[in-house]
Amino acid sequence: MASEPHSSTIDPKEAAHFGAHAADWWDPDGSSAMLHKLGPVRLRFIRSAIDAHWGSDQNSLRPLAGKRVLDIGCGAGLVAEPLARLGGQVTAVDAAPENIEVARDHARAMSLDIDYRNCGVEALEQPPFDLITALEVIEHVTDPAMFLSATARLLKPDGLLILSTPNRTPLSKLLVVTLAEGFGQITKGTHDPSRFITPEEMKTLLADCGLTVTETSGLMADPRFGFVLSDNLSVNYILAATRLPPPV
Repeated sequence: MASEPHSSTIDPKEAAHFGAHAADWWDPDGSSAMLHKLGPVRLRFIRSAIDAHWGSDQNSLRPLAGKRVLDIGCGAGLVAEPLARLGGQVTAVDAAPENIEVARDHARAMSLDIDYRNCGVEALEQPPFDLITALEVIEHVTDPAMFLSATARLLKPDGLLILSTPNRTPLSKLLVVTLAEGFGQITKGTHDPSRFITPEEMKTLLADCGLTVTETSGLMADPRFGFVLSDNLSVNYILAATRLPPPV
């Protein structure tokens, strides 16, 4: 069930911006082309984190079987659908109703059972989740600390959070905003670099919510392979966090 929150981290302008491009979200050459390119490498990190956290067989096709999954800022379902195929019982939320409509239609066409909801994470009141993903979302919310607090309360004590976002560096501003948006790889006006969060700041914000970062990897463009996981966090990074103590 969902309840109306007293306050929300949803930025209406951001929701309208993404909702305006809902129709071509699944077009790999459309306004979400960069997300399509990021998809394989982000899913590679997610799968590795799942296997490491739960000790699942790397060859298993459904490592999330029996697990409840939440995808926050799901857009039209580019991450929610693979998570469902991995066996998860997926709930996915997005601030833009247009995105949810497209996501539901696409999941239906793919014969996938995903619980899509047009709301913010603060509106969710239900049993906690084993896995929560929030990819390229936190840089678009009004209050990152409130967003993470609302997210953390929905995570099981032994659950896993996966989060990705651009780093706040001169290089990320150049590549993500000046070049990618300037040359149409990302829709112009998608990012405000002042909202980017450094890995150190993110670690502190998560610690304030009782979560420990267990793994962090950079997401970098490689002309030979497309996007790859990297030790270089200067542009974009993806991390795993849990309530468990940090590794010794």
